[in-house]
Amino acid sequence: MDRHPWLRGQTDPALSQSCLTDDYLRASASVDLVASVHIEANWDPADPLGEIDWLSALPRPDGIAMRHVAYADLGRRDVASDLEAMAARDIVVGIRDIVSWHPDPARSAVTDKHRMADRDWRAGLARLEALDLSFDLSMSPWQIDDALALIRDFPGIRFAVNHCGAPFDRSPEGMAAWARGLHRLAEAPNVVLKISDLVAYDPDWTPQSLNRVSRACLDAFGPARCMLGSDHPVVELHATFEQAYEHFRQCFADLSGPEQYALFAGNAADFYRLPRPPNPQAAS
Repeated sequence: MDRHPWLRGQTDPALSQSCLTDDYLRASASVDLVASVHIEANWDPADPLGEIDWLSALPRPDGIAMRHVAYADLGRRDVASDLEAMAARDIVVGIRDIVSWHPDPARSAVTDKHRMADRDWRAGLARLEALDLSFDLSMSPWQIDDALALIRDFPGIRFAVNHCGAPFDRSPEGMAAWARGLHRLAEAPNVVLKISDLVAYDPDWTPQSLNRVSRACLDAFGPARCMLGSDHPVVELHATFEQAYEHFRQCFADLSGPEQYALFAGNAADFYRLPRPPNPQAAS
């Protein structure tokens, strides 16, 4: 396809080859997978509807890529027409426009740390409520103040903070600041936290280091407001799908049956408007 510019020149097997339905099913074969959500993958921004239509045309079993979080450049003044066209497709339930900023420009997705405060960008975001679209918020700990202001200023929009809120800084001070930020975000009732791709920030991970992050996420948001994500295939830069899931299974083994069901299935089903799987006493 060659419609993902960021993948050009990649040499790691996780990103240098196609990942289609059969590849995804092989990677997740050890998991009782009942449904999945596709999060936009930085498709060519000049063709924002292309990824949706390409994905919808792929042959895939029931439940796989059942919902789609699409990309839109919310700061573009004519973004309304794209958002309306996306919302008209039943598969699309949310939008992501990555705003993550890092002091190191090489690790930033945006040049403006305060992108979330930009008037034009906020005007685009404001359109999501009337279209019943959620927003996947990919930000960093250096943006907690702006993120919390954004979430509070748009109480009618449902936000999902991506990738544990991005614990980039692994120093004791950095991790403490990150955890405090999660607790601050959790004060807003219209936001949930996605525990996903922990290994991106911890490539030399151990079970203990992953547990510290996952349990800090759970401590901040609780089992009723967290959901799990694989970030496959990007996760395979540092771990397999099976390793990611096994971490979740072991880390949250002490939760009650209903809590595990919410964390592993129910919360994501509710947020992304998926049918709830049966057996509410077991994680799926």
